[in-house]
Amino acid sequence: MAELKAEDMQDIQGFVISGYAHLPCVSYLLLGISDPPSARGWLARLVNEVTTSEGKELISCLNVALTHRGLRRMGLDEETLDTFSRPFVEGMATQHRSRILGDGTENGPTNWDWGGNLTSEPAKPDETKAVDILLLLFGRDETTLDKLVNEHRARLAQCGLTLVLPLGAGRQPDIHEHFGFADGMGQPAIEGTIQTRDAAPRNVIKTGEILLGYVNDYGKLADSPTLRADLDPQDVLHDQPPVDPTEQARPSGASPPVMRDLGRNGTYLVFRQLAQHVAKFCHYLDEATRTLDEELDSTASDRLAAKFVGRWQNGAPLVLSPDTDDPALSKEDDFGYRDSDAHGFKCPIGSHVRRSNPRDSIGPDAAKALATANRHRILRRGRSYGVRPEDRRVDDGVPRGLHFLCLNADIERQFEFVQQTWINNPVFGGLDGEVDPLVGNLTKGDEIFTVQADPLRTRVHNLERFVTVKGGAYFFLPSLRALRYLASL
Repeated sequence: MAELKAEDMQDIQGFVISGYAHLPCVSYLLLGISDPPSARGWLARLVNEVTTSEGKELISCLNVALTHRGLRRMGLDEETLDTFSRPFVEGMATQHRSRILGDGTENGPTNWDWGGNLTSEPAKPDETKAVDILLLLFGRDETTLDKLVNEHRARLAQCGLTLVLPLGAGRQPDIHEHFGFADGMGQPAIEGTIQTRDAAPRNVIKTGEILLGYVNDYGKLADSPTLRADLDPQDVLHDQPPVDPTEQARPSGASPPVMRDLGRNGTYLVFRQLAQHVAKFCHYLDEATRTLDEELDSTASDRLAAKFVGRWQNGAPLVLSPDTDDPALSKEDDFGYRDSDAHGFKCPIGSHVRRSNPRDSIGPDAAKALATANRHRILRRGRSYGVRPEDRRVDDGVPRGLHFLCLNADIERQFEFVQQTWINNPVFGGLDGEVDPLVGNLTKGDEIFTVQADPLRTRVHNLERFVTVKGGAYFFLPSLRALRYLASL
């Protein structure tokens, strides 16, 4: 059974262990490969600049990921490419995966500003919007970031790369996103890492739930892309361990061919650019909570917003503080729903945080429910983009939103499951005709949201689309060993 060692931390990209909260300024450079040999030379030099998980960088950080199309253009052979997971191979913008994610109407890939790997399907995404590489740059201030971005942009043309789109991002000092809520709450912690230091035991997940090549919650090694040993003559990669950690050596003459593990210490990165329609969100809340005298009620509006989210604006979970935004609970994450709020009287069953992680609430008992929920956890790494509006109730026409990034070892079982089975499920938790009020696919529901209460529930109608998908793709975030191998092709 593989365990994290010191040398593994030197091999794992830093973005896995840290979201770099101490570096508030960010730029995501979406790149295309125009000349593969030159791009491999660029990658060979870049590996020495990639931030690893072994320590904390205080000035700037750099990480890199590639799409399936990008790996092919780098020169990875088709046999190896086929060993990657099916969602990654197909790409986020295919018709099948769009149905799973609920990306239709305004959210459809044909309306995206970027993203979409080329596929064999009849409707191919625009070639000019397809992405091969994601370069993630972080800085302690704007000056540091600008210098870093300019240095890397200056190299592109000479290195066989094109800039598809630069995406700016950041983190406000109060870490609140544009709807006004504290972001980054409720993260799982990877077993065997520093993340577990302050984590509740219920939030610790197996290493193989995030990193490829390690044991996951099923007691199996997380599926990892592999290649024949003869394709790695310099022995850059680790040998592939047995799929079953308890598997014994086979009888003489029946040994399988030696394979190398391309995925170990890497993970899959999901990237979705989500535009937030702040004024529309605020107007909806105002209209839904007007008094009988048609007066605005800001307290009721804030309360309904909290019911949508499942936390108050400063982060306090409703299940622990249903009536007020308690600052002392702003970072609290050690709680469940089954014993204290089974019927959703405190935190509505259909709220965003309860759907995205139902914890111990769905299953025959609390322990089994929590174990099941933890098999679908993702490690979020999002950042906001765009300036905050001077008046949140005025549509100033300025683009703003959230760059949603997450890490997971199994895109289908983790990210896509959350989207399809929890976020967009109209009968989630016993509801009927409801989807997530913030990011759900409204075409699957009745555009309603129920606030459970005793003796009478309340319900708001005619939900609007407060968030729109503007781009997205599935990436592979390789280990440093894997990056060196790709550069050597």
